[in-house]
Amino acid sequence: MTMTRERALELLARHNADDGHIRHGLAVEAAMRHFAALYGGDGDDWALAGLLHDLDWEQTESAPASHGSVGASILEAEGAPGWLCRAVRSHAAEMSGVQPETDLEKVLFTVDEMTGFITAVALVRPGKSLQDLGLKSVKKKWKDKAFARGVDRDVVARGAEMLGKPLDWIVEETIAALRPVEKEIGLGEDD
Repeated sequence: MTMTRERALELLARHNADDGHIRHGLAVEAAMRHFAALYGGDGDDWALAGLLHDLDWEQTESAPASHGSVGASILEAEGAPGWLCRAVRSHAAEMSGVQPETDLEKVLFTVDEMTGFITAVALVRPGKSLQDLGLKSVKKKWKDKAFARGVDRDVVARGAEMLGKPLDWIVEETIAALRPVEKEIGLGEDD
């Protein structure tokens, strides 16, 4: 079965009641589409992986060891392609044991946490916007270990290393990826 964006959104909504989880999926979708262009990947495929990577989050939040694996099983039951199921497993490599191998998987592993961190930084700014958010502001918050404690900085660092890219580049490209979808992911001032 071909997984369309519409079908993916329906699956995401069926398995996630919290709007914050839906917005996170949309943020990672946007980041993955952006990075696909940088890596010569298929934008639609990469975006689907981003949208569905945390499909099982609400089911596995109390049992994190199964995160990624449950989502991949849901997708397998829906007839999703094997590459998509593997990407969902590998984004949670610590839990699933499936290590990222392809560019798509490595980017997903990295930007999952980075999108969450950048969103957190934007939320504490006066306009809650990404439009004027720069590298310097993100790096300042990055050094503050008390800020956004739920973001695993080591995962991002490992992902950047896997990609052979500096952290600054990951930050800048992720900000650029999220700016166009700022409103959809709950950022920016209401007009």
